[in-house]
Amino acid sequence: MVKELVYIALLSNKIYPSFSVNPGKKIRLKKSFNACQPMAMAISHQISYSSPSISCHKINQRNTSARINCFSTGQKSKSRIEATETKTRTEYKPGMLDNVFLNLFRNKMVQEIGWDSEKPGYDGLIDVAHRIMIGRSNSEATESAVRILRALFPPLLLELYKMLIAPIAGGKVAAIMVARVTAVSCQWLMGPCTVNTVHLPNGSSWSSGVFVEKCKYLEESKCVGVCINTCKLPTQTFFKEYMGVPLVMEPNFSDYTCQFNFGVLPPPPEEDSFLKEPCLELCPNATRRREINSGTNTLKCPKA
Repeated sequence: MVKELVYIALLSNKIYPSFSVNPGKKIRLKKSFNACQPMAMAISHQISYSSPSISCHKINQRNTSARINCFSTGQKSKSRIEATETKTRTEYKPGMLDNVFLNLFRNKMVQEIGWDSEKPGYDGLIDVAHRIMIGRSNSEATESAVRILRALFPPLLLELYKMLIAPIAGGKVAAIMVARVTAVSCQWLMGPCTVNTVHLPNGSSWSSGVFVEKCKYLEESKCVGVCINTCKLPTQTFFKEYMGVPLVMEPNFSDYTCQFNFGVLPPPPEEDSFLKEPCLELCPNATRRREINSGTNTLKCPKA
């Protein structure tokens, strides 16, 4: 039925080459779309009743030929479906100070270990982080990372914060402050993060948590040991011993999220389950160990 109606509309361009605009005056059009506009309107009206899922629209009245665009209104385009169904994580857009923070942090790492990567930017920083683990025990790597964190701050600032701010309200004020500073200033290193609520062992709740949506440092390093010994343990030690704020970090090695709990004391190392995590699936060294030592227990990361 639709094909016949469209054919009639096209044919009407030849049947009605002119139409009356004002009484007694006629305008001759050479097969323009305006000549068949009444017929097209009638056809569109008929189609809207006979086939609800089809709509016809006139395209560009200035064209020299009559065209009717027919499409289904009952189906979404593929791109629209993909846009509706696809959910992505929040993307962090680097700011003006991000390169400053990255270069400062990287320089302190290079000064600590005496080696730098040839790679620029964040990739080079990850190379330096891996280098910290070479030729050092886990505890030595953690101590190096703590010294790097201390070097980022003026010594007097850390002492005053621990002395004057940390004791206020049982540590609540200090924990809330460092959570907000961390969420704002460390996204260049970890990716998008937000402040959330932490439930303390005594039953109280503080807004002293930081949730990292997907840790860029863990994802790029591809190593549980690098995460544990150059980030988790040294960061916990730094905040507790040099700023007076206890901290527990809970990295998720499956989806790369991470939860910072400021104001919560970390467990002893022998009770910390995160120190017993297996290697990441994407770790290239773990893949080689599985191939060489098939049938043996090679799951636990040797660097953790």
